[in-house]
Amino acid sequence: MTDTRDHGGGLDAAIAEFGGVRADWLDLSTGINPIPYPIGELDPELWAALPDRTAQTRLITAARKFWNVPDDAHIVAAPGTSALIARMPELTDFSGAYIPGPTYNEHAAAFAAAYKLNDPEDSDAPTHIYVHPNNPTGRLWPAMDIGQAKLTIVDESFCDLMPDASHVAKSAQDGVVVLKSFGKFWGLAGLRLGFAIGTHRTLSPVDEIDVGLGDPEILPRASLEDMLGPWPIAGPALDIAARALEDHAWAEATRARLGQDAARLDRLMENAGAQVVGGTDLFRLYDVGDADAWQRRLAVGRVWSRQFPYSDGWLRLGLPAPDRWAQLEAALA
Repeated sequence: MTDTRDHGGGLDAAIAEFGGVRADWLDLSTGINPIPYPIGELDPELWAALPDRTAQTRLITAARKFWNVPDDAHIVAAPGTSALIARMPELTDFSGAYIPGPTYNEHAAAFAAAYKLNDPEDSDAPTHIYVHPNNPTGRLWPAMDIGQAKLTIVDESFCDLMPDASHVAKSAQDGVVVLKSFGKFWGLAGLRLGFAIGTHRTLSPVDEIDVGLGDPEILPRASLEDMLGPWPIAGPALDIAARALEDHAWAEATRARLGQDAARLDRLMENAGAQVVGGTDLFRLYDVGDADAWQRRLAVGRVWSRQFPYSDGWLRLGLPAPDRWAQLEAALA
């Protein structure tokens, strides 16, 4: 596992090396739905006023229903899942996190930044983190592996593609936090919205302070909600996300379309000589032998892909928008 915060994107660097302007490029380096949820018309008042409690309640209610969140679990909305990942080390007093890899590197970076990460391959660590489905391999973690640590974090940023595989039911157990991302499945990454789901006890930890007077004194620490401060979600984001989470028909149709497009991408890449390694219906992972050569080959056709520092052969591609498939086909040819 690398401790480098490498991500998709970086299109500016690609343009600097290979030329063109942003509009020329097909950026497949991320796993974001290329057909975003239609945001429609927005009330101008959403930009002018502070978000009100009614809008926040509507969002949380819609999220609870969409993900079938247990009654005993609490939901905290934040400005992006990354903001929540950065706060996860503050939910535990313990050092060390088990983060089976290769996987999304922000979890290791967050624990390292908090000086709480020892060996991420140590399965005896008090905190376990599972990316489910895993990024970039698409691996699903079985239920028996979830909830076996003092703090277990399940990152389900891509699980809306396969809701039946979700472990959100375990969020009713103390010590389990399930993270959800809004930007990927709904294709609105710029909205910056994520959710943490867990019990009040898990999301509002306490300290036991030994003051030398017998039994330790129990003091409440700031809850995850308090750490984020008031109005963490912008008014327009509250409105758009609530409507999207309430639109179950759109979600079902989108899952079907993404599945078809993922299969189409696999056929294209296999015909070009790549081998499917894994992925999800929002990104596909291929063994291409020489990932650097393939990335450069695609870049000549103004298609940007994703490499990984821990593999010379893996290349990851997101899905093209409906009117951009021809560009990918030409780059592969």
